[in-house]
Amino acid sequence: MADTAGAKREDWRASDADIEAIAAARQPDPFAVLGPHLTERGWAIRAFAPDAVSVAATTRDGVHIAELARRSGDFFEGLAPDAQGRPRYRLAVTRVDGVEIYDDPYAFGPVLGPLDEHLLVEGAHRQLYKRLGAQLIEHEGVAGVAFAVWAPNAARASVVGDFNQWDGRRSQMRKRLDSGLWEIFVPGLSAGAVYKYEIVGASGALQPLKADPLGFAAELRSSTASVVANTEHFVWSDAAFLESRQQGEARRKPMSIYEVHLGSWRRGEDNRFLTYDELADQLIPYAVDLGFTHLELLPIAEHPLDASWGYQPIGLFAPTSRFGPPEAFARFVDRAHAAGLSVILDWVPAHFPTDAHGLAHFDGGPLYEHADPRRGFHPDWNTAIYDYGRREVANFLYASALYWVDRFHIDGLRVDAVASMLYLDYSRKAGEWLPNVEGGNENHEAVAFIRRANELVYGGFPGAVMIAEESTAFSGVSRPTSSGGLGFGFKWNMGWMHDTLEYMSRDPIYRRWSHDKMTFGLLYAFAENFILPISHDEVVHGKGSLVGKMPGDEWRRFANARAYLGFMWGHPGKKLLFMGQEFGQTSEWNAAEALPWWLLDHWPHQGVQKLMRDLNRLYREEPALHARDCEPEGFRWVVVNDDMQSVFAFLRYGDAGHPPFAVVCNFTPEARSNYRVGLPQAGRWSEALNTDAAGYGGSNVGNLGGVIAEPRALHGLPASASLTLPPLATIFLKCEAQ
Repeated sequence: MADTAGAKREDWRASDADIEAIAAARQPDPFAVLGPHLTERGWAIRAFAPDAVSVAATTRDGVHIAELARRSGDFFEGLAPDAQGRPRYRLAVTRVDGVEIYDDPYAFGPVLGPLDEHLLVEGAHRQLYKRLGAQLIEHEGVAGVAFAVWAPNAARASVVGDFNQWDGRRSQMRKRLDSGLWEIFVPGLSAGAVYKYEIVGASGALQPLKADPLGFAAELRSSTASVVANTEHFVWSDAAFLESRQQGEARRKPMSIYEVHLGSWRRGEDNRFLTYDELADQLIPYAVDLGFTHLELLPIAEHPLDASWGYQPIGLFAPTSRFGPPEAFARFVDRAHAAGLSVILDWVPAHFPTDAHGLAHFDGGPLYEHADPRRGFHPDWNTAIYDYGRREVANFLYASALYWVDRFHIDGLRVDAVASMLYLDYSRKAGEWLPNVEGGNENHEAVAFIRRANELVYGGFPGAVMIAEESTAFSGVSRPTSSGGLGFGFKWNMGWMHDTLEYMSRDPIYRRWSHDKMTFGLLYAFAENFILPISHDEVVHGKGSLVGKMPGDEWRRFANARAYLGFMWGHPGKKLLFMGQEFGQTSEWNAAEALPWWLLDHWPHQGVQKLMRDLNRLYREEPALHARDCEPEGFRWVVVNDDMQSVFAFLRYGDAGHPPFAVVCNFTPEARSNYRVGLPQAGRWSEALNTDAAGYGGSNVGNLGGVIAEPRALHGLPASASLTLPPLATIFLKCEAQ
């Protein structure tokens, strides 16, 4: 071991035991041996330099300070004159192929401080991404990279890469005992350097090389190393957009979300991925033209397997390199904001894959994952589950959420698989799960984690939103934490989606027997702030596309799909539609190839796309259709019990002064004349949209632009109008009377 009383020894040289430990990479504190050390004889400078013929220490101007003699093998040491203070030197290492001159990493003091350790251990380091990982900094007057990683059970940690020939002996890290953090400053490194961590577990076993848990970039799969990257330097132009984002409540604003898998929206030549910049050129104007307000991207955090669609991420701080470097993703977001589009990311804190280079058994045993497989392993996905009760793990996940919103100006995170986090028995049989302290199935640690994550995002970034994909009846998902809720802004309405798609998949002759599938959702529609999702999960794995779910011949399938989209856009709740459904894709989504854009050469698909453009325009422009999406005052049933004719009619209201809308749906192929519905006001009601219009591919049955409501009470309302209901269609009537 190192002699901490070296200044009192006349023998300034390192002990044989220390030299042997350094060469074997099992010295627990390499900084106590290597680098400069003050002794009675002066400054002892020690270096480990594999394959060196000779080693010297020089000033940064090249002036010779000391010759370092070979003590044993690749270990060199020498004495420097006792100058004023710690010597600032470089090593000049002569090898058979030339001379390498570099700053000695062991000549530098630590970068991290006690506050970093305290905050990490407490789970309160909100800017962990500014301290851990690979930080491009200037330290003690020298530019380089400060590496820091949490591995409390490791006996040794080294950073390895091309810069040190992937030799774990050359850059052994300093362990900070109070926190389990390891760090080293490697001078001279710059952006683009490729690296991993070499970790020896507590038992002495060498682990597989690990990617950086806080790596900001990664190699293109199937390579798995982390890449040094600067994600702070991007110059943004979206200050006005971010300012406007803070104005008003998100639940009272229009939210029409276009959900996109970047790898298969479009492809380039030879089926290659488009770059972030190419996607910005093509995807952003497309979404703007169709009137969507938000883009939601399937997870872009780095992931090893294309087939996971990003839902098994390895790098929770790295935009996937499939489409380019981090700065290119930043440009994508900036350009979306310039076009008025918000960007939501799918974020996955529920589980992680067990690939050898990832988080699993990171320092030789369970660390990020719960140690008990009844809580730490997910049987459905063969993935590990985070230990939410460990403060450092929770801190890591908090930092990931904050990182995307802070560094990349993301407008919201849609949290994947929340139900699997909330329930200890999720997808498990009796005996396969571990109850909580009360004997129940609620995961108290996960609940606390979710609440705190939502508080941090909302507290730190006004205007950003948090969205839950949560499929159960867990209470208060979108209620504030101050009121006992989970603190999300919105929740996906999975029940509405399943019920209504089941109804639409039936032949119209049988729909009367499932009438409640379309009405049941209104019994709980305002219990949460809901988003109505027709997501990627509904158009894959044998479920068929939206059009493909519809019964009948081609005309009826497209008419059904248009009528359903009209119903959805008129229904309370924000909207989400997966890519391809906006132009009536007929095949299932295939993540390995581009959407079938050639379908737009044919009129049924052109009609669906045109309808989507008009639905989004109407939804955005008319407050009655969005301002009270999440409030019962914004909705009233008019016709709810006409199961024999499969007709539904309801009213949508905004605030005072906003004209109300009537939405009427006929889900049979039979046009209906003189169908009278109650209305809240007499006078003219214009037909603002009709999904059966000829321009959408319909039969062009309608009301010749509008109807006149008479002061004739019906359905509990003071006025009514006689309507023509087109076949398999939804119409929107806007009150024009003043």
